Amino acid sequence: MTTIIRAEAAHDFLALVPTLAGFRPERSIVCVAFHGNRTIGVLRHDLPRRARDRSTLVSAIVGTLCRMPGVDAVVPVVYTDATFAGARGVPERALLGLLVKRTEEAGFLVRDALCRAADAWTSILDPKAPAAGHPLALIDESPVTRLAPEEVEVLASPGAAGELPEADPKMAAAIAGAISAFEAQDRAEAAIVRLGRNVDPVELVESLVARSGVKHPAVRLAWFLHLASRPPLRDVMMLQIAFGVVVGEAAYDDAMASAERADRSGETMDELVRREIAEAETDEVSELLMRLMLGQSTLRPDRRRVERALALLRPLIANAPQELRTGPLCIAAWLAWSLGRGSAAGAFIDLALEAEPAHPMASLLHSFIGSGALPEWAFGAPERPDGTADRR
Repeated sequence: MTTIIRAEAAHDFLALVPTLAGFRPERSIVCVAFHGNRTIGVLRHDLPRRARDRSTLVSAIVGTLCRMPGVDAVVPVVYTDATFAGARGVPERALLGLLVKRTEEAGFLVRDALCRAADAWTSILDPKAPAAGHPLALIDESPVTRLAPEEVEVLASPGAAGELPEADPKMAAAIAGAISAFEAQDRAEAAIVRLGRNVDPVELVESLVARSGVKHPAVRLAWFLHLASRPPLRDVMMLQIAFGVVVGEAAYDDAMASAERADRSGETMDELVRREIAEAETDEVSELLMRLMLGQSTLRPDRRRVERALALLRPLIANAPQELRTGPLCIAAWLAWSLGRGSAAGAFIDLALEAEPAHPMASLLHSFIGSGALPEWAFGAPERPDGTADRR
């Protein structure tokens, strides 16, 4: 069900932004994109620390808006801990002014351009705005804040979705016990039998993301951690979570075939992949899977499955043994990135690198996501399984 909330004034709009974004912005430039009178996306970037970085940031923002289908208008908002008094005027006015100019030159309507500082707020497009700004109480007391649906969670900060909850000592002990059973020769067979069909990675993932709010047994969660520590299976499960069982089965078959080739050639999996890419030896399935991992496809992840997986992964990682956290942290980082949550992805990557500074996948994600890369599915209509575009 779609909930329509109308912001009648600029301060009402500022009160609405955290609901639209899903978090309370801090030291950010936030651009709310519109198609007609409806919001269709929210972009967030850190404020530049140097004046010379403004132009580069503005170019990146405008470039992203140009790639988003249907966008015809935008409202940029600066969130800063600076004050009107300290800045002797509107903080970050130069940044907002440059963004307005470049956005209009690109053909977009700029509906407003706002700044929420530590002591006041204003619109730089309002010639009658007081020099010291408007009181923040207008935002805090806006009726819009009471109209947001109760099920919409507003996080404290952009990176809060990447924070882990407190560990549950009882669950942590149960998971550790199950993992030790897998590693003990006299208990491994019994532990595997308890898993039943979930011993298969594809079956396991489907059981974990089929429904939300399910309490999974410790042995199943421990098996996921065990498999996630193995790079080929980690990537298989990650892609299956996002794109479904058909992709999962194809990825699993491809991973097993690659493992056999690596074993025959005496190479590691990483060495095999690098060589086959360099020598153009990858087949169509391998190429498709690589494109999906890099976001080079308009085939969009299933948001409900990804959300369920992230809800499962955060407490699971918090209760996992330290040596088994990096794999699931990489999965969580990529899944968050697939939904456009760069700050949450960055938080997960930081935790992974803190645990294992030289971890190959964590380092790769740090470079790739940290470069500002965005998946193509963020900019186009999703594909149907037959390859045609869904324009609903």
